[in-house]
Amino acid sequence: MSAATSHQQTIIADSLARWVADPKEEAYLVRIGRRSMACQFQVFLNAGQHPNDTEVAIEALDVVDAIEEMLTIFSDESEVSNVNRMAATEAVPLSCELFELLEMSLRLHKETAGAFDVTAGPLSEAWGFARRSGSIPASETLKVALSNVGSEYLHLDREQQQIRFVQPGPMINFGGIGKGYALDCASERLLTAGIGDFLFHGGRSSVLARGRRASAEGDAHWSVGLIDPLRPERRLAEIFLKDRALSTSGSLTQSFHFQGRRYGHILDPRSGQPAESDLLSVTVLDSSAARADALSTGLFVLGPEQARNYCERHRETAVILVLPGSGVGNMVIETFNLEDTDWKIAEDQKSL
Repeated sequence: MSAATSHQQTIIADSLARWVADPKEEAYLVRIGRRSMACQFQVFLNAGQHPNDTEVAIEALDVVDAIEEMLTIFSDESEVSNVNRMAATEAVPLSCELFELLEMSLRLHKETAGAFDVTAGPLSEAWGFARRSGSIPASETLKVALSNVGSEYLHLDREQQQIRFVQPGPMINFGGIGKGYALDCASERLLTAGIGDFLFHGGRSSVLARGRRASAEGDAHWSVGLIDPLRPERRLAEIFLKDRALSTSGSLTQSFHFQGRRYGHILDPRSGQPAESDLLSVTVLDSSAARADALSTGLFVLGPEQARNYCERHRETAVILVLPGSGVGNMVIETFNLEDTDWKIAEDQKSL
């Protein structure tokens, strides 16, 4: 299959907790982890490859903590909280890291026709998903929240490296890109220390791999399992990563039902409503973990047809769409810009 073509395969399936399973653990892998950004970050290293690998991995996790301190909206002392507090009344100077992340976020907002938006936090608050207790918001509450959502309300001054909100009300929240950005930054600490073979993940939904892993059969690509979106105890596919990041999004992990209808936690920042996508999950592979993180959400919001169109325009980004198939428990997998050597259907799925 060429990188420019799509691949479709129908399999039977029948639910979901984690999106990505860890690589199979064996004696020649070392794992170092820490809780940050409300999830578990873990680094996998080839055992015995570098004498200082554990020390450097801990330093990389320190980088994750520093990114969280910069981005968190749950501390009044964070740089993002300061921006949200001051930018409607004055231009706020930004650190190089936050300015870089904001520039990337605005580019991705444009790329996805507004489906990814770092100002969408008020919508998550209105729907209760920020508190993990979803409920239908009052129409006025939703109207007020939506009036403050829009990346067009953010004005970046590159020369002065400052931000200002063009109206009162917007709030920036990097929940849709922060984990990926933290992986990108933390991985640089490993690379600069000469450690070029590792797998780094944040909460299993965002993964970044560099180099190769050691195995009994010799060096190989890092392999992670994509979890079946309808049956969380099973792997849907194996994905092979080398110098690439992966992120998966889907709404089944957090949702609520009201009057017979399910409302998922992935919200469309353009309408203020939960994304009405036919997709079960979207997996994006990209050189940047931050881009993969944001695009998996953005493409889920866009839905299958616009996601396919995006893949046609961006051949450097590989995408796996999982959609409902015909009949109960069936699924359809579509891949774009992904070589056959980059993935395979899991063995237990082949027999169905």
